[in-house]
Amino acid sequence: MKKTLSSILETEVKFSEADPLGIVWHGHFVRYFEDAREAFGKSYGIKYLDFYRNNIVVPVIHIECDYKRILRYGHRIRVETTYHDTPAAKLLFDYKVFDAEKNELVATGSSVQVFMQRDIMELMLTVPEFMVNWKAKWLQSS
Repeated sequence: MKKTLSSILETEVKFSEADPLGIVWHGHFVRYFEDAREAFGKSYGIKYLDFYRNNIVVPVIHIECDYKRILRYGHRIRVETTYHDTPAAKLLFDYKVFDAEKNELVATGSSVQVFMQRDIMELMLTVPEFMVNWKAKWLQSS
């Protein structure tokens, strides 16, 4: 079986994401990661609403970002997202943010999310059935 899945999101740095010097505030990188996870979900048919409809929420319990270069207003960025399969009841993602025009690595990062039952907000210790089915569909060897 495959152990990873990847997707790419391209977007432009918005004026509202930059400080008075035109440099992107570091906290926006977490939002870029979130946008990239949503794009990943759209590509692979597993959106946050799918979790919600299955009475599950997937809060982020850990996130990190290593900054390599600055970004400025107007830069075009590419966020490469990689999902790592795990038998544990969690979602693992890695990110690489590039200046799309220069193809320069700007930042790397990772996030960990867990499954919780939405109605009682209790941590799930096993992978939900719909997620098991999703893995069977998308992670089978080609």
